[in-house]
Amino acid sequence: MKVAIYSRIIDYEQRNEIQHLFDELIRQHIEPVIHLPFLEKIQSIFLLPSNISSFTEPEELDETIEFIISLGGDGTLLDTVALVRDKNIPVMGINFGRLGFLASIGKEEVALAVSALVNRTFVIDKRSLIHLDANKPLFGKAPYGLNEFAIHKTDTSPMIKIHTYLNGEFLNTYWADGLIVSTPTGSTGYSLSCGGPVVFADSASFVITPVAPHNLNVRPIVVPDSSIISFEIEGRADNFICALDSRKEIVDKTVQVAVRREEFTISLVRLNESNFLKTLRNKLSWGLDTRN
Repeated sequence: MKVAIYSRIIDYEQRNEIQHLFDELIRQHIEPVIHLPFLEKIQSIFLLPSNISSFTEPEELDETIEFIISLGGDGTLLDTVALVRDKNIPVMGINFGRLGFLASIGKEEVALAVSALVNRTFVIDKRSLIHLDANKPLFGKAPYGLNEFAIHKTDTSPMIKIHTYLNGEFLNTYWADGLIVSTPTGSTGYSLSCGGPVVFADSASFVITPVAPHNLNVRPIVVPDSSIISFEIEGRADNFICALDSRKEIVDKTVQVAVRREEFTISLVRLNESNFLKTLRNKLSWGLDTRN
C-alpha cells in the first residue's frame, strides 16, 4: 500500500509524534510518498527509509496512491484538498494544529489511524465543494474550495456593494466588508465566526453570510446548492479580494464571478468513533453548561 503525506511546516516539539507516524507506517508495510518540500525539511530530523519516495505536483498522485495523509491543522487539510483535485483519493487529516474541525484525528491516535487504513475500519465522508467561474482565469487548476468562497474589500478600502443574484434573479445588494458563500463543511469556519448557522455536511446547501454588513436587517441565508450564485461588485477601490479557502487573488472590480457546486466531491477519512455531533460538542464546548 502507498500513502501520500502532505504537510506545510513542522513544529519541532511534535517530532516524537511525527516519528511515531512514520514508524507505524513502516511497521504496517505501508510505503509513504512524501511531498518534496516537506521531505526536504524533515529528512535530517527523522529516521526515514533510505529509498523514500516523494512527489511535487498533483499529477504525480497516480492510481497507486490509496490515501493521502494531511499532517497539520484545518488549513493544511484545505491545501491537501487542492492537491487531490478530482482524483478521488481519500484524505485523512491528523491534527497537529489547533482547532481541528476537519483534521479531526488527534496526534495521540496515530497508531489507531494507521491500523484503520490497513484493516479498512474507517468511515468515508463525501464532502461537496464550491466551484468558482469567472470571465478571467482565477486559482489556476484548482478553482474550487472545500470550505468557502469569499469576496472581500482590500485592506484599506471602504466597504463595497455586492450585487448578488440567485440563478439570474436579483437576491440582495450587500453593503459590507465582504460576503461568504460557504459549503456545509465550511459552515463551522469563517461563516460561523460572522454569525452564520451550523449546517450538516449532507444538507446539500450553500450559506450566504455577509461580513460586517452596514444594514442591521441583513442576515445569513441558506440556499440549495443546485443554485448558481453570481455577483457584481461596486466600490471606490479598483480591486477586491476573491478567496477560496486559504487561497486568495486580487481581482479587478470589473471581473464577473459566479459560484456553483463542484461536479466532484472530496472523500474525508474519519475513525468510527468520531462523528459530526461529537466534533461539535468537543470543538465548540457544547454540553459543558454547569446546569446540565
